[in-house]
Amino acid sequence: MLSKAKLKYIRSLELKKNRRAEHAFVAEGPKVVGDMLPAFPCRLLVAVEGWHAAHPLAVADEKLTVTPDELTRASFLKTPQEVLAVFAMGDEEECPVSVGSSELCLALDDVQDPGNLGTIIRLADWFGIRHIFCSPATADAFNPKVVQATMGALARVKLHYAPLVPLLEEARAGGIPLYGTFLDGESLYEKSLAPHGVIIMGNEGNGICAEVARFVNERLFIPNYPVGVETSESLNVATATAIICAEFRRRM
Repeated sequence: MLSKAKLKYIRSLELKKNRRAEHAFVAEGPKVVGDMLPAFPCRLLVAVEGWHAAHPLAVADEKLTVTPDELTRASFLKTPQEVLAVFAMGDEEECPVSVGSSELCLALDDVQDPGNLGTIIRLADWFGIRHIFCSPATADAFNPKVVQATMGALARVKLHYAPLVPLLEEARAGGIPLYGTFLDGESLYEKSLAPHGVIIMGNEGNGICAEVARFVNERLFIPNYPVGVETSESLNVATATAIICAEFRRRM
């Protein structure tokens, strides 16, 4: 049975201020919860009887068996999916404070749409990118919409929130390539690409801000096809991220 207090607690985690205060977030569905269980401490596991019966070894501080109607009242989804869990956030003190010199990373400059962020995290997981550096104004990775859009990738990709300028300044001084997309950049398909560096993706409406753009030393452009024909003005940031990451990995 799901008490009113437990329901209120779960629903409160829709807000960032409450997630930060409780140091906790919500994940839903067999796939997402299943991927999260080995990666984050589970404080509360709320599921229908059939899910509990199929996963007797699932570890949580507290387990509750609920009816489908109770799960619906707790869920942030239009169609609840058997199980909902409250997880403790990872220890932010363990996050690296600088970019690794031998790996490919992403940096997000104020990407604000939760769906875009969740998709980018999922893309990073697919292409073997393990670290994403986010400006403070980037959407919260533990927003329920972001968590669901990652489809469990949040268990394998680390996000680090910090001002980008000091991070990029240090990376550039260390000789790390810093890539960004611009209308006056060089074609992604013709430019030489290193197997390591930072791919910077900008805000949905404004792109990469001027303060961050001045650190970019490798300017890229995703050409439309056919060249010279009028097309859409721009690409969705998650779509652009997919194209760029795919090309980097293809070169490897």
